[in-house]
Amino acid sequence: MNELIIELTEISPKGFFGTQNANIELLKKYFPKLKIVARGNKIITYGDEEMLEEFDKRMDMLVTHFGKYNKLDEDTIERILSSTDLNGVEEAESEGKVLVHGVGGKLIRARTPNQKKLVDLMSKNDMVFAIGPAGTGKTYTGVALAVKALKEKQVRRIILTRPAVEAGENLGFLPGDLKEKLDPYMQPLYDALRDMIPAEKLENYIEKGIIQIAPLAFMRGRTLDNAFVILDEAQNTSHSQMKMFLTRMGKNAKFMITGDPGQIDLPRRVISGLKEALLVLGSVKGIGVIYLDDKDVIRHRLVKNIIEAYKKIEHDNEF
Repeated sequence: MNELIIELTEISPKGFFGTQNANIELLKKYFPKLKIVARGNKIITYGDEEMLEEFDKRMDMLVTHFGKYNKLDEDTIERILSSTDLNGVEEAESEGKVLVHGVGGKLIRARTPNQKKLVDLMSKNDMVFAIGPAGTGKTYTGVALAVKALKEKQVRRIILTRPAVEAGENLGFLPGDLKEKLDPYMQPLYDALRDMIPAEKLENYIEKGIIQIAPLAFMRGRTLDNAFVILDEAQNTSHSQMKMFLTRMGKNAKFMITGDPGQIDLPRRVISGLKEALLVLGSVKGIGVIYLDDKDVIRHRLVKNIIEAYKKIEHDNEF
């Protein structure tokens, strides 16, 4: 009797097997002549060589589908096992409306006209500035685009960075090791990633350096190539920090800079690197700029009202 061992290294075995191994049980019904055993992160199958080849081909399609969409249900399994390719299964997704299929099958897409413009700008430019108030989906959309690029092998890694501790990066007074000090400031980036990549896979990506989350100071001296790089909270960069970051760009890199000029935490008389960059680079070919506003707020409906109320009493910060 021939043996076939399929090891699930890039996806969550638990998610792929289904609740109480329901998906494995379904596979057994479709391949009654094979003995199929799920053990750890492996599927061990015994049977006729020709039947094992067919099973291997179908499993490859199932694993590819799960890796892309992070879900696998009975209907999908039946369609994949009875079709010659994935075209029929993926027909609804081929239009490009969905950026990422997140954890639990969550569909992550651009939800407002300006977010859609951001996606379009990013496809046409290697560097994009996304400017707007809190809750407009700047960072979230950017992370989705980065994950999409990684999944489609357009880039080899994702690098997410932001100025730590209101741009001062004075971490010494905080308790714990460096990672413990930094994690609270990187939390919004982790939160977005956890929506889009299963926990085990995300942990594996971080361990291997495929996904890197680090404070802006850690970018100094590096050349960032084959990467999708996002600088978040860019309004809290200084002139030198912004210039340092922008000049890290290497070959086959996508740079996205997000920020809200209305929430600058820099000391008085310190020029915001974001504001300065928008003035200096606004007309440079290959750099896109998109401005999001309160119409793009996708948090609680009150956030939109709060932003509007503050607009009445605030003015843009002076340089």
